[in-house]
Amino acid sequence: MPLEGRDGRRYPGAPEVELLQTSAPPGLAELAAGKRRPPRGAGGADPSHSCPSGAAGQSSWAPAGQEFASFLTEGRSHSPLPQMSSSRSKDSCFTENTPLLRNSLQEKGSGCIPVYHPEFITAEESWEDGSADWERRYLLSREVSGLSASASSEKADLPDSPHVRLRLSKLRRCVQWLKVTGLFVFVVLCSILFSLYPDQGKLWQLLALSPLENYSVNLSSHGDSTLLQVDLAGSLVASAPSRSGREERLLVELTQADTSGSRWRRPQQVTHNWTVYLNPRRSERSVMSRTFEVLGRETVSISIRASLQQTQAVPLLMAYQYLRASVEAQVTIATAILAGVYALIIFEIVHRTLAAMLGSLVALAALAVIGDRPSLTHVVEWIDFETLALLFGMMILVAIFSETGFFDYCAVKAYRLSRGRVWAMIIMLCLIAAVLSAFLDNVTTMLLFTPVTIRLCEVLNLDPRQVLIAEVIFTNIGGAATAIGDPPNVIIVSNQELRKMFAGFTAHMFIGICLVLLVSFPLLRLLYWNRKLYNKEPSEIVELKHEIHVWRLTAQRISPASREETAVRRLLLGKVLALEHLLARRLHTFHRQISQEDKNWETNIQELQKKHRISDGILLAKCLTVLGFVIFMFFLNSFVPGIHLDLGWIAILGAIWLLILADIHDFEIILHRVEWATLLFFAALFVLMEALAHLHLIEYVGEQTALLIKMVPEEQRLTAAIVLVVWVSALASSLIDNIPFTATMIPVLLNLSRDPEVGLPAPPLMYALAFGACLGGNGTLIGASANVVCAGIAEQHGYGFSFMEFFRLGFPMMIVSCVVGMCYLLVAHVVVGWN
Repeated sequence: MPLEGRDGRRYPGAPEVELLQTSAPPGLAELAAGKRRPPRGAGGADPSHSCPSGAAGQSSWAPAGQEFASFLTEGRSHSPLPQMSSSRSKDSCFTENTPLLRNSLQEKGSGCIPVYHPEFITAEESWEDGSADWERRYLLSREVSGLSASASSEKADLPDSPHVRLRLSKLRRCVQWLKVTGLFVFVVLCSILFSLYPDQGKLWQLLALSPLENYSVNLSSHGDSTLLQVDLAGSLVASAPSRSGREERLLVELTQADTSGSRWRRPQQVTHNWTVYLNPRRSERSVMSRTFEVLGRETVSISIRASLQQTQAVPLLMAYQYLRASVEAQVTIATAILAGVYALIIFEIVHRTLAAMLGSLVALAALAVIGDRPSLTHVVEWIDFETLALLFGMMILVAIFSETGFFDYCAVKAYRLSRGRVWAMIIMLCLIAAVLSAFLDNVTTMLLFTPVTIRLCEVLNLDPRQVLIAEVIFTNIGGAATAIGDPPNVIIVSNQELRKMFAGFTAHMFIGICLVLLVSFPLLRLLYWNRKLYNKEPSEIVELKHEIHVWRLTAQRISPASREETAVRRLLLGKVLALEHLLARRLHTFHRQISQEDKNWETNIQELQKKHRISDGILLAKCLTVLGFVIFMFFLNSFVPGIHLDLGWIAILGAIWLLILADIHDFEIILHRVEWATLLFFAALFVLMEALAHLHLIEYVGEQTALLIKMVPEEQRLTAAIVLVVWVSALASSLIDNIPFTATMIPVLLNLSRDPEVGLPAPPLMYALAFGACLGGNGTLIGASANVVCAGIAEQHGYGFSFMEFFRLGFPMMIVSCVVGMCYLLVAHVVVGWN
């Protein structure tokens, strides 16, 4: 269907569009006549006529709502620019037939939009000038339509004055300029600081320690240094493997003369001791670090003694380096960095992925300034590639799975089971998600559930954001029920001393999580009491808004690298402009409210079953086979130690299998559905959290918690310990990643339980840590990996939710669930004494 005018002329070298003659709507004709300045050489448009005969023909009118996919694939211009410029239309009035919005246009009438095409550019007008002029008009239209839409939604009496709109537009641009300039200057300063301090590296010394001889070395101090960091590598553990009193250990002693004070006083010796336990399994290797305060320029002496059961020497690696900031200063810097990252995310100053990247850069610059700059290889090692591989593999599986129509089919079935009752359906979805996440990884559960939920909400005209937030909250709650459901639980039961409590751990957590679920469902209904789950507009307006979002994303993703791509991008921008005008007219005439409950669910079910069916049964069978095998391997990986495949490897292998079985040729389409922004966010988050750990933030929180517990009287110490561990873990896990926090807190709590002066049992402390770390992920959007994954997939579908939208629901749920878990632990271990 080539482009042709009223006179029947056909225009070569242009994208083919079917064009019909209609009359322009008054609003758009008025826009073309005066409010929207046409390109140079275009004649004025008469609002009363659809096609002015004397127009020079640079802009043409097309009805709003055309589906551009057909002509985008059919018509790419391959003619050179002179040929396109020489081709002219004697008649500027064209219309575009629109199948995508045919139903709505039949009701409202066929609207027209200006279609600016490269073929209608005059010879004296450059291509770049035309594209820039088009984008200026498009951006101005977006600002005007955005202001009008926000004013109508908030029912604000904004004066319809060009001066007011112009001032608001200038204010927005000023704020945007200040934001970009401030962030750029700050990033440049951090980059300069990071480049000024070289990566000194660590010089490891090989030691062979035996009970018969000690190792000692004298170090010359640095005047600008306040800390000395000592690193040991070998068969080491953070805490004693047993309580027999015959553990093999290393005693590190650091001494330095204190010459401060009166010069007539004899110098005092300052001694610091550090006890490191040896791992009975000599094959396992680990690195442990400890920082010591140094005084002035005096010489520092390090002595290492070994207490072994046999005379055989033990190999050990040792390294040391001086740091320029104290622990308190490093913790302050880390806290400021974390607060800055959260400010960027909460106020949506930048995208959360960019916020995590900026936080990582600032943290690395801080490490460089204090003298602990890591190398690029070391930074890459901080990234948890197993988690990234799991996410990538499951995203590939879900992308292929969505081609079968299975998600639409599941949405209709869920609607049928709920018999049209929305809250029954939401509770059923949340309960299924909680049960699955108790045995599967939370991220896997949300990768499978999010597309189904979005499709279901689209079918029922519900707001997907509210349902998705509820689902991910119950996914995090359900993951805490077993020892394999959530990463903190896996870390706890993987500890050598805690492996024997696997069954007891699952029993304790399962009972407590069941109580949490019983309270969480009524609380969810209470929190949603005054919230309308249905969309406030009818389904056609909701679909129109979603269509505008999709067209805009499509236009933004096209890189104007060639004339043809620039032409397509300009056509898509025109599409967005027309749809925004159509949306404004519909919102202006909309004065009805939809019903709060779907009464005709039986009739809707029959229509939905006819419309949403399995589109490819053979591909569905292949997908179910591979996905079932992947999930089965996830279960075996948790229970069978003989399978040497991590979750990431299982997901990657499953994705490769399904790519071969599905015979995917256009691989780029599948890769476009991968949430690259989410993967990059996790990579930056891992670097940020590890850098904050090197700044002693997590270690400082653990040590202060232990000091608070020791200050409580002995008869109330267990109660205070459970309360403190639950709430410190919950609040910390809602702000930082719960995986490094759990790994740091385990040795702290084990040392507390071994301290004879404290006298606390270890199991209640571990249960409190698990409850707080798992349930605390519901506090903020970046508190748990499943939250970020769900938000990324929803954003890709056009239903992204902000940090505050999640916080308004997630934080109250986190508070109440932690209260229930804390009360359960207090009754079980303080009142009943179930230790």
